[in-house]
This record gives sequence, structure tokens and C-alpha cells, in this order.
Amino acid sequence: MKPANLENIVKSYAGIPILVVGDLILDRYVWGTVDRISPEAPVVVVKVKGDSARLGGAANVAHNLICLGAKVALCGVIGDDSHGQELIDLLAQKDIDTSGIVKANDSQTTVKTRVIAHAQQIVRVDREDDDALDSKVLSEVNERFRVLSKNAQGIIISDYGKGALDAGLFHEVDALLEAKKMPVLIDPKEKNFNKYRKATFITPNRKEAQEASGMKIKNPIDAVTAGKKLLERWSCDSVLVTLGEMGMVFVGKNEDFHIPTVSQEVYDVSGAGDTVAATFLLSVASKASFHQAAYLANHAAGIVVRELGTAAVTKEQMLAEL
Repeated sequence: MKPANLENIVKSYAGIPILVVGDLILDRYVWGTVDRISPEAPVVVVKVKGDSARLGGAANVAHNLICLGAKVALCGVIGDDSHGQELIDLLAQKDIDTSGIVKANDSQTTVKTRVIAHAQQIVRVDREDDDALDSKVLSEVNERFRVLSKNAQGIIISDYGKGALDAGLFHEVDALLEAKKMPVLIDPKEKNFNKYRKATFITPNRKEAQEASGMKIKNPIDAVTAGKKLLERWSCDSVLVTLGEMGMVFVGKNEDFHIPTVSQEVYDVSGAGDTVAATFLLSVASKASFHQAAYLANHAAGIVVRELGTAAVTKEQMLAEL
């Protein structure tokens, strides 16, 4: 694969309008050090040195897209709280269109707080609602998705199983695919496996592919077999199975191939699937072949796993890597 061709694809990302819809998460990080055990209980004492907030869930997909040069709109739900406003502010700083985000008055914004000491995650604390979102809120999300999709050249459905994606949203996707030819990628979660259908691409990780296909995946050959089962189950055009240290496997109706991993140093895999989804879909929207798109997505994932915490790859990093 010629580097010059790949560089031209990355350079062509600029300004391509992509719509992301899914579960929005605020990722908080508490950074510190550990030098003693608590006298109160057998736990470490973390001396806090600082804290930070990052975009998580579907918002991290949008962040990756904007850093690669795309023009991005985002649909989803936040709570009527300070965390939701913080998420909106972070998105605005990145110049991501937030007009598709609906505020739910009776729900809280999902927040994942990770305590990190000496480059190791000590504990994660989650704040989220288990109750289903109000149907009026979901209907509003679907309506905003319908409006924003008119100007998109590609769509990513980022499912974190938090309830922002209902059957109505997938009906909207079906209608969209019938009316307008564009690539639609679903990054799946087990909770909604039975709702997926007719997408252009679905990108399960190894665990998700095993659960959806009902078979163990021990190597790339197994992943191809599982991918073929998933093509039938989900009636999609292609499946891209991410396999961690084994790279990724693409399975389409007319081709399948394996791309080995490129990263030699792995500090944190948080959000790597978001990076794969963003880079792959944006590459396809830029007229890359499936093999080129998978190759670029694999390199992008190799960049972000070298960083601690949820991260986004930039166009400049991609070009330097190539």
C-alpha cells in the first residue's frame, strides 16, 4: 500500500460533514500519586495532583472526527445538570455542532471518573441512570437526527448501551438509507444487538463479536467465520472486528482480510474503538477502499493506545505515522 496514496486520503478528510448519534459521556480523570496504605481500610491513599475532563462515548467519536479534519454534528442526550453543561462547553471548544443534543430534565449526564496514580487506573466511579429515557426525549433526538442527516456524507451510530438509541432511531436510519446513499457505521453494544440491520458497516470488538455470533474467537480465522455469521444476522454490508493485539479483520460480501496490529506500546485502550469507527468511516466517505480505510483505522488506533486516558488522533499525527 503506497504511503502517498494514504496521505492523500488523510488530507482529503478536511471539511467532510459527518453526523454522530449515540450515548454521550463525560470522562473525568483524577491524577495523583500513591505512597501509603490507609489506616482506615486496606486501600491505597491517592494524593491528588490534578484533574481533567474529556469527551467520552459518542462525544469521543465526534472528537476524533473533528481532530482528523471533518465537519461534525452530534446527536444525543444530556441531563439538566452541571456535567451536561460541561460536556456542551467541551464540544463547543472543539467546534462540534451540538444542535442535535437534547436535554432530559429528569435524567443525569453519564459521568465516568477514573482515578489514576503512577500511570495506573486505581478505580473507576460511574454516575448514570438505569431508568429508560422518556419517549418524548428520544423522539426529539430522532427528529434532530433526521434534520441533521440531510447535510451529512456519512453517519456513525455510537452505542454505549446507555439508552439514547431506540427502535425509532434505527427506523430513521432505514429510511435514510433507502432515500440517500451514504455510509452508515454502527459501533455496537450487546443491549441493542437485535436492533441492528441494513447498516453499511458494523464494528464489534472481539467480545461483542463472540456474543453476537455465539462462537469463540481465538485467532483472525475465527474472526472471519464469526464475521460471516454476523453479516447474516445483521443484514449489513460489512463487519469490521477489532481484535486488540491481533489487529482487525474485515468481512464483506465479496472480500475478507486481516490487518495486524501496529502498536508496540499499549498504555490504555479506552476509546480505541471510537478512533477506529471515526477513522474508518471518514476514510470511506473520502473514497478510500475498504482495505485502505481499515489500514488507516488500525494505524489511528495504534496511536491512541499509546496515550493514557481517552484520546483522539489528529490528522498531523496520522500523516507523521504514515
